[in-house]
Amino acid sequence: MEKLSHKEHDFSAKLRQNSVIGGLRDYITWQRQLRQGGNATLPLRGPLSINLDLTSACNFACPHCVDSNIINTTRTLDFETIRASIETMADHGLLSVILIGGGEPTLHKDFEKIVRLLKERRIQVGIVTNGSKLSKVAHVADLLEEGDWVRLSLDAGHEDTFAKSHRPRGNVRLAGILQSASELKHANPRISLGYSFVIVWKGIEIGALELCPNIAEMSEAVRQAKDHGFDYVSFKPCLIRLEDSHKESLLAKPGGLSEDEIIAAIQEGLAQAKMAADGRMKILESVNLQALLEKRLPELKTQPRVCHAQFFRTVLTPSGVFHCPALRGVEKGRIAGPEGYAGAAAFEKTMANLEGSIRNFNAEDECRVVACFYNHMNWWIEHAIASDADVSAIEPVVDNNFFL
Repeated sequence: MEKLSHKEHDFSAKLRQNSVIGGLRDYITWQRQLRQGGNATLPLRGPLSINLDLTSACNFACPHCVDSNIINTTRTLDFETIRASIETMADHGLLSVILIGGGEPTLHKDFEKIVRLLKERRIQVGIVTNGSKLSKVAHVADLLEEGDWVRLSLDAGHEDTFAKSHRPRGNVRLAGILQSASELKHANPRISLGYSFVIVWKGIEIGALELCPNIAEMSEAVRQAKDHGFDYVSFKPCLIRLEDSHKESLLAKPGGLSEDEIIAAIQEGLAQAKMAADGRMKILESVNLQALLEKRLPELKTQPRVCHAQFFRTVLTPSGVFHCPALRGVEKGRIAGPEGYAGAAAFEKTMANLEGSIRNFNAEDECRVVACFYNHMNWWIEHAIASDADVSAIEPVVDNNFFL
């Protein structure tokens, strides 16, 4: 049995982990039956992993936020809905939850209670936060285990760029966040601690506002991360949510630089960042960043007709359940309301809606502007469906990471 390599981005291998490969085989079998004219129904399995948006509230006003259209809309998920949803999904195969997006998760009044609930159900937990309320994470740090992680969205190496990039309310400073992060890691070294850096190049505008470039600070961010006990720095390119479709896209509006100039600037920033890391910490490049640097974005924007990823992961938000993070808040991506997983009856109805989405949502057309993180996984599954190989021949890999 092979091991899972490049586990951050190899999503098709994640689905072949020994304990979850049965769901992959069931799904491929169902798709084959459909394409042969059968009337089989979607296997009644919940998502393996979800993005869970606890609240739309946010105490930052980041100009580059791709969720700005749903931020601070007063919507929030109440604890009972979350509890019922988690318990129902856990009974149907849920293994990991990422608290992220649509708002700042630590602003939810029951944040600590929710983390406790997740760990009681033995669910892996990832927390994406702006770092302003790390004290709330610290209160539940002892519950986090090997495989759980906390990733801070910082996007800067210096105070002035941090302030311009995030526009925090109150006296929130990069130095204070980094100190709190260091204390969190010291309190529980098992936590994987990440420093997230969205790369902004010169000339990117949202509305009439030009974003603050930060490429020159990539290496300084690595030095800060190294000095404060982070395990990795994750670099990703700036995405823009298009005004006409509200979908996330990359290089649809490249800004004031040519593609070659953008690539050269990022490559130089990465080279300096890796030198600053000095082999003492990981430097991660997102799937879409790698594609940008290798001029493979058209490949990531070429999707199969069927988005298979939606069977394995969804997004639960205060405004509903969506089948993809890139379509969070977009009506075409909605498969249920916010109570879509809260109980057996709601779950079955949502799964029926999901089946309709898998059958009818044309990703080849609808997602042609999206540099999809799951592009490789979707095509891998598409080819597996088209193959005449028995599903039992799909080779499992050793379990060690369930996040999608």
